Amino acid sequence: MSKYHIFPLLLAIMLGSAQCNTQSLPAVSGKIALSEGWKPVVYLVQPRNFSEIAANYSGVVADSAAIAADGYFEFSKVALSDEQALFQICMQRVGNRFPNQLLDDNPLIANYMPVVLQKGAPLVVGAEAARFQAAFSIENPSAENLALLKLRDIRHQAYKQHLLGKENHADENTLLEHEDALRQFRQPLMAFADSSTLLWPALVAVRWVSPASDFERVPEFLFGQCQKWSIKSPDNQWVAQLCKTGNREKLPVLAGDIIPNYPLPMAAGDTMLLHQLLGSKLTVLDIWASWCAPCRRENREVLSPLYVQYSEKGLQILGYSIDSSPAAWKAAMTKDGAAWPHASHLSGDATPFMETLRITTIPANFILDADGKVLAKNLHGDDLRDFINDYFE
Repeated sequence: MSKYHIFPLLLAIMLGSAQCNTQSLPAVSGKIALSEGWKPVVYLVQPRNFSEIAANYSGVVADSAAIAADGYFEFSKVALSDEQALFQICMQRVGNRFPNQLLDDNPLIANYMPVVLQKGAPLVVGAEAARFQAAFSIENPSAENLALLKLRDIRHQAYKQHLLGKENHADENTLLEHEDALRQFRQPLMAFADSSTLLWPALVAVRWVSPASDFERVPEFLFGQCQKWSIKSPDNQWVAQLCKTGNREKLPVLAGDIIPNYPLPMAAGDTMLLHQLLGSKLTVLDIWASWCAPCRRENREVLSPLYVQYSEKGLQILGYSIDSSPAAWKAAMTKDGAAWPHASHLSGDATPFMETLRITTIPANFILDADGKVLAKNLHGDDLRDFINDYFE
């Protein structure tokens, strides 16, 4: 053999050897600090569709590994593809027989962490059993995994700032306050998803906005994510699943839409089209009920003073109640000083108007311009006062 062929041959052997070594490494390995009450086992769970991301008891177990006395584990059985895929690494408490249970009521002690895996790109990670997600780390993370770690930090900070200690303390008297705290918690997660150029971290952020898939209060965000990723990744099946959840025809009426011109049965006994009832400048369409404590408080403390102040300047308030008792409905109007027009089908929760608006939760409101265009939604208390004051003054 000529000496001029030796170096290329050696180089090929070296590269081939390096490639074989990379491929022989476990897909994920690392060390976990064990704690009392936790199984010495770690699971690799793969969500099969968008709705299974960060969803409890969902996804399939792609691999599992025993954690050694020194904390070491490795996933070596999972078959990865050349395409990136999203997985969730998790642990379970002693006595739990479900490997895909995700403990996420308090993110600070969540028992799982989403990661992106790909053939030929092994991960080396670290964590603590008792605070798995919070302590999770990755050596030399890819752009996707670095973004997931950043998203984790954003979520934990928002949780500590807005929801910590308030998880189970919401009652009918503090419902709006809790909803406002939830809204503030969601904002940085939505901002992350809106600014992300990476699909997997964005999808995790969308699911973390509402692990229960309840996007009634943030439908514009969900629809916007569908539009964004339909342009960036039009053929991606996960985007198609996202858009199925964010189908405009199934979401509540969005900001920017024209409110449906629905025929409303009025308290006076007649029926009027909604657009006939619009104010000359602004209308608050308020969805309420006599038995809803925060609705009643909003009537007395917010809506009634605003109506007195601005009704002659072009503000209309239109109340729609989901009551079933005409006596309770009319008594509440009188007691609250709710002197604006009111409508109701008096059919309780089974109301066709709520179905038309595609909403299920009260208190709810839509702030409309003179043409019925939705300018804002679900503003309460000081937020509603500020919006109307700014609009008129």
